[in-house]
Formats: sequence, structure tokens, C-alpha cells
Amino acid sequence: MHVLILGAAGMIGRKLTERLVADTSLVADTSLVADTSLVADTSLGRRAIERMTLIDIVAPPVPAGAPFPVVAEACDFAAPGTAERMIAGRPDVIFHLAAIVSGEAEADFDKGLRINLDGTRHLLDAIRSEMAGHPPRVVLTSSIAVFGAPFPDAIPDSFQHTPLTSYGTQKAICELLLADYSRRGFLDGIGIRLPTICVRPGKPNKAASGFFSGIIREPLNGEDAVLPVDEDVRHWHASPRSAIGFLIHAATIDTGSLANRRNLTMPGLSVTVAEQIASLRRVAGDRVAARIRREPDAVIARIVEGWPRNFDAARAGKLGFNLVERDFDDIIRFHIEDELAGRVS
Repeated sequence: MHVLILGAAGMIGRKLTERLVADTSLVADTSLVADTSLVADTSLGRRAIERMTLIDIVAPPVPAGAPFPVVAEACDFAAPGTAERMIAGRPDVIFHLAAIVSGEAEADFDKGLRINLDGTRHLLDAIRSEMAGHPPRVVLTSSIAVFGAPFPDAIPDSFQHTPLTSYGTQKAICELLLADYSRRGFLDGIGIRLPTICVRPGKPNKAASGFFSGIIREPLNGEDAVLPVDEDVRHWHASPRSAIGFLIHAATIDTGSLANRRNLTMPGLSVTVAEQIASLRRVAGDRVAARIRREPDAVIARIVEGWPRNFDAARAGKLGFNLVERDFDDIIRFHIEDELAGRVS
């Protein structure tokens, strides 16, 4: 089986690559599925990975000791002709993680359209024209930003798409394209709307949601962090560990159970910023939590105000998508274990 990962140099892309290299196959875990009649043991979940291709705007790292060939390439996946070249190796599974983040898409409208929308359409069209008779599984990472206020207490999958950002609009259009190309048999797609992934390791990015990780990550590293919104802001979170599980499960699930509803909201934890800080204090102590500075930012606050806060992800849960963490304390503990070697500065 040939696996192609677009956006492989990003945090999720790197962690997914490492997991697949370690597992050597797409291992489907159906142990927590509520209704096993909805999930089949698909051939994708049984086949060994024979090769992997990694694509990003910068060359993705190649894990040492991979038991199969891994090719990494730096390219602009939205450039004309690139999509056809990327799928020339006829991948069986494509993880489409490539995108520019919410804040950058809002600040640079043309760039957001070119990467998030045009790049995705080029990929889907290349699959349609070049892979007839060999429709790959395409796992698209979408976003809860496809929904816009006003919201019910808990947002179901069936809630109308009324995004209030350019990023959310671009992701909503991609969801529709994925469903239509799947309906016509050009590919076998599934879109997963990820919660905000927290705690993201590494340097801050241009995502408007970046502070949700920053107020945990920087204090744990012994640095000050800026909180630009009120502590009563509520948001939907999941850990990187859960995100990787969602992606692998999406690659192996029997998509017949989805019918024509190809896009799903993933499970998450609905917590306020105040609850995040309380978790940080419980896990790491008062000294670490005191490193958060309150500096209101009207632009970020306005963007966040239009974001959803809580979801009813029962459909995804019934199909076997499950959180690893029990609460936000677990999310912080996972970060300390996975990124800080168990130590706090």
C-alpha cells in the first residue's frame, strides 16, 4: 500500500508519519465502537504499508529506520501541474493535511483561496483525471470553523454551515467538493473536522487559535505567555494523540456507513480558558500558571467570538472515533510526556 501525506512537515503530519512508520500498516482500532455493524474491517486496515510519500512546502523529515521506502519532497502543492505529479505513484491512501491556518487565511485572502481551496480542488481534479479505476481513500482535515454563530448549546453535524471567517468558508467548500467527488466515484473521501489541537508543540504559528496552546506550552517551558481573550471564552479541544487516532481511523473505516454524509465533527472537550488555566495549575503548580499575562487583543477576540464552543459528536463516536484524553488535565500531561520528557521548567 502506498500512503501519501500532504502537509507532512507540520506537527500533525510529523506525528502521523512517525506513527505509521512504527505501526507499518494502517491499524484500525474498533474496540470502542458502539455499533460494530457500522464499521467493517476494511482491506485498508489489513494491508501493510509498502511505501510512503511526504509532501510539504519545506522538505518533511524522513524518520530513521523506516521499514519501507519513504520519499520526502518540498513543493507548492497548489502550483499548476504539481497535483498530477504528486499522485503519479498512484497512492492508495491520501492524508490531506495541507493548509494555511485561520489567522493567515484571514489576513491574506488570496493566499487562503490559493492554498486552502484551489490547491484542494487541483488535487481532487488530478485524482479524477489521472486515477480513474483506482479511487484512493482521501482523508481531508476540515475544521469546526465551517460553523458560525449563533449556535445551539451543542452543535450537531447537521447544523448549517455559516462560517464567519475566510478560512472556515474555504474548508466548507472543500467539504462539499469531497462529498460530491465521492458521490460520483472519483475517490473515496472522508472529511474530519478537527477540534483545536492542544497542546501544539514547537513555535507559535499564525493561527488565531494559537493562544489556546500558548498559554499552556510557554509556561511549561519556563516562558511568559500572552492571553488575548477573556477567561470565560469556551472552546473545543483535543490532544495530538487523539488527532492521530482520528486520522488513522478515518483511513480504515468502511465509508459505506457514512452514506452521502462524508464529513464528521470529531469528539473533543469543551472547556473555558479559565478551566485550561485551572488544569495547568493542578498539573504544574501555581508558579507555572502565574506566567500567563492578560493582554486583550480586539482582533483575536472578534475572530474567536464567532467560533463554536461545544458539539454533539455522537455520530463520530458511534463510528469509532474516540478521544484518548478524559479531561484537560490529561491533555497537559500528554504534552509533558510526549514533548518535555516528563519535566516542567
